[in-house]
Amino acid sequence: MNKIIIHGGFPLEGIINIDGSKNSVVALIPASILSKSVVRIYNYPKISDVGVLIDILKELNVNTKINETYLEIDSTNINNTPLITAKMGSLRASYYFMGALLGLFKEAVLRLPGGCYLGPRPIDLHLQGFAGLDCRYEIDDELIHLQAEKLIGREIHFPFPSVGATINTMLAAVLAEGKTIIYNAAKEPEIVDVANFLNQMGATIKGAGTSTIEIIGVKMLHGTEYQVIPDRIEAGTYLILGAMLGNPLEINKVNPHHLKALLSTLTNCGVRYDINDDKIIVHKTDKLLPTNIITQVYPGFPTDLQQIITTLLTQCNGVSTITETIYSDRFQNCHELIKMGANIEIDNKQAIIKGKTHLKGTEVVAKDLRGGASLVLAGLIAEGTTIIDEPQHILRGYSNIMKKLQKVKANIHMST
Repeated sequence: MNKIIIHGGFPLEGIINIDGSKNSVVALIPASILSKSVVRIYNYPKISDVGVLIDILKELNVNTKINETYLEIDSTNINNTPLITAKMGSLRASYYFMGALLGLFKEAVLRLPGGCYLGPRPIDLHLQGFAGLDCRYEIDDELIHLQAEKLIGREIHFPFPSVGATINTMLAAVLAEGKTIIYNAAKEPEIVDVANFLNQMGATIKGAGTSTIEIIGVKMLHGTEYQVIPDRIEAGTYLILGAMLGNPLEINKVNPHHLKALLSTLTNCGVRYDINDDKIIVHKTDKLLPTNIITQVYPGFPTDLQQIITTLLTQCNGVSTITETIYSDRFQNCHELIKMGANIEIDNKQAIIKGKTHLKGTEVVAKDLRGGASLVLAGLIAEGTTIIDEPQHILRGYSNIMKKLQKVKANIHMST
């Protein structure tokens, strides 16, 4: 099994370029089949999840071409094949094929999605959105069958602003008859990105980025070329790293507007940074201040950065707290940080971090994507050598992470 080996405690300096958003591209790829034509996606992240989605496209007789510049998807000859491959269970975002296939064919059979275990992650809101469009569904063991004589636009009221359910409902609604209005829609930048992508293919979507999204169904979509937004979680990860080791670090090709909640938190911790258009320069801060964080839907503090900023809070002078409101089991990384010397207590949905603690390298396990990233940061600030097992979780969401860190003088490599 591969392992990540890190020799920590060294300052980092240089430029890290941010790739396209993982949380966008995993929706854009399934969305592309709605065109039944050729789509090119630029600035896609080079992550393993993209490779898995390409393999799933092959099951549908969709041709792909990939190079360093773009991902080309040709769904001209798409077949509505049941998606029962094991790859459907390897990532959560496979559920976007539900909305795309339902919208295109009015019927789909799929294996239920997988991904990192962060506590219960039901798809009930997705099904609520589909049912609101006159879709019937049945769940039998690990398979879900969606079917509609035709999809009819309706008003859909979500009890919670779910990113996945909002996107999936948009995918199903763009080719439905009439008007669909989604109330209490999620507002994340990735929602806006998917809506812009669909609009560029001929859809009529208004209000993305607000709590009310209006979709006027059209008869067909067409091919397009599209540039993915920067990955705000990747950018946030390296900004947090720069606050601990930047000499300085320049995080390039970012959208600072998407990072307001994190930047506000870093300011509270006393971190020094400078924003210049699409780049942020961050400096190591020797006397980090403690803070209290509550994860919230956008524009609040993102749950995807919760585990990562925990590593920073171990270096703050005082007691910090993190309250997790989105996922019930997202503190698994804390047990690994404790092995490295962190002083963390878990009380239900809250982590209490007492700092500053001196972290020491040891062998730890990346149990999920963002928790694994938190351990990479911990290894880089720790004394001695850190060995991270199961790094495949990290590679699901971080494009060229080893090369990017090595370029800024991190002593990190992959070993077998």
